[in-house]
Amino acid sequence: MGQSTFMVEMMEVADILKNATSNSLVVLDEIGRGTSTYDGLSIAWAVATFMADKEKCGAKTLFATHYHELTKLEEMLEGVKNYSVAVKEKGEDVIFLRKIVAGGTDESYGIHVAKLAGVPKEVLKNAKEILKTLERKSMLGEKRLEQKEEKSQKEGQLSMYNFKLAEIAHELDKININELTPIDAMNILVRLKETAS
Repeated sequence: MGQSTFMVEMMEVADILKNATSNSLVVLDEIGRGTSTYDGLSIAWAVATFMADKEKCGAKTLFATHYHELTKLEEMLEGVKNYSVAVKEKGEDVIFLRKIVAGGTDESYGIHVAKLAGVPKEVLKNAKEILKTLERKSMLGEKRLEQKEEKSQKEGQLSMYNFKLAEIAHELDKININELTPIDAMNILVRLKETAS
């Protein structure tokens, strides 16, 4: 009908947000996937926050996403719980256990799925190199790289200082100063101080 898949998705999301109530069961899958990463993450975050807010909606919601950052909502919003698909890593191979477990994940397995689907080795190798480059350039990627390096170091000597700075910088980057109320600013300062300590 002349609409992009992203526009159709957003129209469906708009309909859900306008009509869902605390008596609704809503299933959302990969909200925000048809636009840039930060655009999509922002939309997904705002939709999840709206759904969890008992005064605005409060619908029982299953929200499937690959945005690792959304796992923070469990700490920030009442009633939000993270679950993920269990996997077993064996060297560079990944086995999907087809079991849902409590907790979020800080890993993505898209390249592994591409391998299982039969994507040529040359393309997979190139994708891994591109991923490393993108992760190095991205603050969010730096955070994930630090977490991976921490796992691999026996004595955990990697400084948490850089990790916390990256997290604080990401948090500050999301803030629109022109829209902050004084109480919002105070709450953000308290949260950033807790992150830094």
